[in-house]
Formats: sequence, structure tokens, C-alpha cells
Amino acid sequence: MDFSFNDEQQMLLETTRRLIAKDYTFAHRMKIREGADGWSRDTWMQLADLGLLALTIPEDDGGIGAGAIGAMLVSNAVGEGLLLEPFHASAIVATQAIVQIANAHQRAKWLPALASGETIAVLAHNDAGKGIGVEATPDGNGWKLTGHKQAVYHGDIADLLLVSARIKGNDEVALFALPADTQGITRHGYRTVDDQRAANLELKDVSASVDTRLGGNAAAGLQAAIDFGLAALCAEAVGALDRILAATIDYSRARNQFGVPIGNFQALQHRMADMLMYAEQARSMSYLATSRCTDADADVRRAALSAAKVSIGQAARFVGQQAVQIHGGMGMTDELDVSHYFKRLTAFELRGGTTDVHLRGYARGLSTK
Repeated sequence: MDFSFNDEQQMLLETTRRLIAKDYTFAHRMKIREGADGWSRDTWMQLADLGLLALTIPEDDGGIGAGAIGAMLVSNAVGEGLLLEPFHASAIVATQAIVQIANAHQRAKWLPALASGETIAVLAHNDAGKGIGVEATPDGNGWKLTGHKQAVYHGDIADLLLVSARIKGNDEVALFALPADTQGITRHGYRTVDDQRAANLELKDVSASVDTRLGGNAAAGLQAAIDFGLAALCAEAVGALDRILAATIDYSRARNQFGVPIGNFQALQHRMADMLMYAEQARSMSYLATSRCTDADADVRRAALSAAKVSIGQAARFVGQQAVQIHGGMGMTDELDVSHYFKRLTAFELRGGTTDVHLRGYARGLSTK
């Protein structure tokens, strides 16, 4: 895939960066974080006005249809700005789940509302290796859903929950679009280590009508949406890596010790050179993930994404830890943005399957060939 971006793609990136630089400064983000909601509805609507919430919606459905490269570029900017809003959860993953699985009527019902910012949707589906956690039992003309979901990003602020469930009596996977206030759903919200919102969900005898089920067997579509989202998450991490590296280099030039900038010390120069190499390797692997995240061959797709998640996860850990150490004790304080990038990178390493989970999965794939 050619990653010398065309004019439209470059404009998409620059437009997002300008919005963040002008209206989402670090000081403004701190105010949002300490607010009652922990995110900004105004920012969400600004993203909608720029068309960014319709980024991955196909043109036939009234969206921009920017595809995987568009999602990567905007996610880079989102990572640079450390947005607290549910861009990845709603505009990327949940939107893709509907695009991949829903029928024409369901797409027409939900996609315009997602694009306009009127509705925030999240996918309630557990991470790799943890099982689905919800069982769907036939009940007359509908279903009864019982079970739980853990660590659903932005699950406590969503209007629409896309809940995956295992059909009782067989291995079929279904996806249900349920309003968040549906009787029987309890949400336990909390703030994550990187200051975003998340929730654990409990479902007890939740009644779901036939039309709430999106499409038929959702297993393949779910995996496709999750893989698309993982590529975008990798791109978001690369944006955070760029900013934490730039902040560390600037600090090394400004901080004096023994009468000279600490950036003059050879040991720190070598360390920052290693950080740069990790960051550039992460960028290359993000390009690989983006180029493969829509591959029709699920095995090829998963192998590339696991390789990218491992490499970028290792970069996130190394670069984040080195940045904090070079900053010294100040690197862990709320006053510096470095600590917030470090927390975002730490959370990335754990989301969507840890580095170890993806490394084992990649190894299993190799052993079967």
C-alpha cells in the first residue's frame, strides 16, 4: 500500500490536528478530565461537524468512506491530543460493527445518528481469551440476555450498547443493539488509568426483540470490526509516541545539569536514539496493520495485526518508561503532559489483548503452517 498520502488524506490529518491544537490544549483537557462527565459534548459535536464521526461510514450510507488510511490518520491526531472523547469506541469500532453486520434497515437507522453525534455507541465484547460472557436464550419472538461484560470503554456514557452474545445450545454468535437504558442492564462506570471512561456491564434477563439483533451469525463481522479497530488503536498509540518523544527531546534541551543541557550527555543521547528507533518501528508496524486490517483472509489479517500489536506494545512500554526516567520525578506528576502520555501508552499495551496474548497468538499461527 502506498503511504505517501494524497491531498485529501493529508487535509484530513491537518484538519484534525488544527482542531486539537486550537480547542483541545493540555490545559483544556485537564478541565474536561476533572469535570463531572469526564469528556466534552462540545468537542464531540465539533468532531461531528468536521465529518470525523462519519469517517469510516461508506459513501453509500452517507458517510465519508475514508477507509483504513483515513482512520489511521485521524487516530494519529487523536493520540497526539490524548482525546478523552469516545472516538475510537464509537466512530471506529461500533460504527464498523454496524457496517459489517447490520442489514440495510438497521444501517439506515443507526449510522446517520452515529455520524451526527446524536448517538454514541460502544461494542460490549470481551478481549481475546476471556470469552463472550453473555448468553442469549430464545424467548417467544425475541431473546433473553444474561451475563456480564468487563472494561467496556465508554460504556457508561454510551446511548447504544452493541452486546455480543452466545446463542444457547449452539456456537453461533449474535450481536444485539440495545439502548443503554434497557431494563435489566446495569452499568458500573469508572475512570481508567489513562483518564478515559469505562464500565462493567451486568445483564439480567434482558428482553431483546427480534429487530435488535444485527444481521445473523456475527462472528466473522465482529472479528472484522475488532481488527479494523485494533489497527486504528495502533495508529493512536503512534500519535502518543510521537508526542512523548518530542516532549522528552525538548526537555533534554531545556534542562541543565552541571551547567549544560542534559541532552548533551552521551548516555541520554543514546537512550533517546533508541526511543526514536522504537517509535519509527512502531510507525512502520502501524502501516502494516492499516494495510492488512481489511484483508479478506482472516488468518493473514490476524497475523499482521498481532505482529503490529506486539511491536507497538513493546515500543509503548520502552519509550514511555524512558521518557519518564529522563524527566525524573516530574515525569510522573499531573502538571506535565508526559505522565498522561505514559498512562495512555500503558493502557494501550493492555487493550485489545496484551502484548503477551498477541505474541502467543502469532506463535500459534506460525506453528500451524
